[in-house]
Amino acid sequence: MTKITIIGSEQSGKTTLAGKLGKKSNVTDVTMYDYAKNNRILTSIDATGYPASVKALITALNLSDVALLCIPPTGLDPLAAECIIALDLMKYKHGIVVLTKSDTTYPLAQEELQAKLQKITAGTALENWDYISISTTSFEGMEELKELIFTVGDRASKDLKELDSLRPRIIIDQSFNVTGIGCVVLGVTTQGTINAKDKMIAYPSKKELEIRSIQMHDVDVKSAPAGSRVGLALKGIQSKDIDRGFIVSQEETVAVDFILKCTLSALAKEFNLGDMLHLYVGLQSSPVKVTEIIEAENKVEKASPGKEYTLKLSGSKEIAYSKDDRFILANLDEKQRFIAFGYKQ
Repeated sequence: MTKITIIGSEQSGKTTLAGKLGKKSNVTDVTMYDYAKNNRILTSIDATGYPASVKALITALNLSDVALLCIPPTGLDPLAAECIIALDLMKYKHGIVVLTKSDTTYPLAQEELQAKLQKITAGTALENWDYISISTTSFEGMEELKELIFTVGDRASKDLKELDSLRPRIIIDQSFNVTGIGCVVLGVTTQGTINAKDKMIAYPSKKELEIRSIQMHDVDVKSAPAGSRVGLALKGIQSKDIDRGFIVSQEETVAVDFILKCTLSALAKEFNLGDMLHLYVGLQSSPVKVTEIIEAENKVEKASPGKEYTLKLSGSKEIAYSKDDRFILANLDEKQRFIAFGYKQ
């Protein structure tokens, strides 16, 4: 199973490409497409709520293992640049840069564009990504793209297998009631292996539940390893008690306020003590107020790009997390919104 997110420039043809990679299924602020052939299963996600909402982009990336960054012959625009910054802050390991609309340009121009992008992304999480050219009108190169997607997906799967021995954890992106079954959720097993009849807890509400049954692509299974997209029938909880972003696990920390060790992007603008930012972890988010900025053990009034700080943040809602979770900070009042990543102190 390979799960990809398709992002990039607004006029890159990314949504058209997503529609060619599978059959449309779930539609919210992210649109999902499913493809299955010869034991190959592909879920493609188009962050259709982005750029209006950066949360749609974060959601799509967290539900995927591989990112496709689509760039047309005209090159980077502000959205694609913001996507690159988000991918780097998230340290997104597996991805493909797709040079779209290849039928509207020349091979030499595409080679020059690739060289330019490789220079821009040197030293970032995208540094070693694969490149491929396709047409988003005639779709020449689509079969080669699919093969590359599955090749990169296999690399991601190897990394996910290393997470199978960890305690099970599922991030939830949809919840609803099904007549005769009860509460059903959709989500991704981010680590560990889940089994039918496992007793777990929904965070941050801390409601106990039991996994009644598991489906993967409408097929009943008894267990699901790390990386699986799953549908779970749950016992002991109602759909109104579990929402997108919830974590089904056996142990999480729940907090409203945070102390984070943060590294600011070199491309971000400075922010000040008392500013309001947005915090993202997994599919959860919360507005937070900067109540303290500490640089090298000294309290300061502002945080500057490219530096490390300890930030004290006061939130307004409960967020569930584990110690290794990577937090992303954004300033929604700026043109380039992603500003920093951090870990809980």
